Amino acid sequence: MRRNQLSIKTIVAIGIGAAVFVILGRFASIPTGIPNTTIETTYPFLALMSVIFGPIAGALIGLIGHALKDAVFYGGIWWSWVIVSSFVGLIIGLVARKIDIESGVFRKKQIVTFNIVQVIAQGIGWFLLAPTLDVFIYAEPANKVYLQGLVAGGLNIATVGVIGTILLITYAKTRSQSGSLTKDV
Repeated sequence: MRRNQLSIKTIVAIGIGAAVFVILGRFASIPTGIPNTTIETTYPFLALMSVIFGPIAGALIGLIGHALKDAVFYGGIWWSWVIVSSFVGLIIGLVARKIDIESGVFRKKQIVTFNIVQVIAQGIGWFLLAPTLDVFIYAEPANKVYLQGLVAGGLNIATVGVIGTILLITYAKTRSQSGSLTKDV
């Protein structure tokens, strides 16, 4: 197989990941009181999948999952936020090589690296890209969408920082560390 092709495992992960993104977005979101802004569990899951399967999978899970969620549950796709979900998955996926979760090691250094990257990615995405695109694409009032971006971004940073870190720690514990006595079967 050529190096730049996606594996069947990654393609399946994209499909399943997008479906789980939709389900979490519909049934595991908590309203905030800010219109169309919720506390999301989708982004910790997106972060997990991005670290495990890399930037292309992360970008596509964010893109497909968010677009499907919007289309199915809201009747239309809010592309500015879909683009940011894809961007966040891509950027977090790019750090996957530095973290190397498959080694079974996800300790302080990896946790700090992961969280610095997710804060930067989500900060750029939700504080800058989403509201700016809302203004340019949908002619939304700037004060409304920048408030939504600020609230959504802050909450997404917090949920990924807590739930995403816990998911990655738990996942890393399922991997065999090099030099351990367990054999891969």
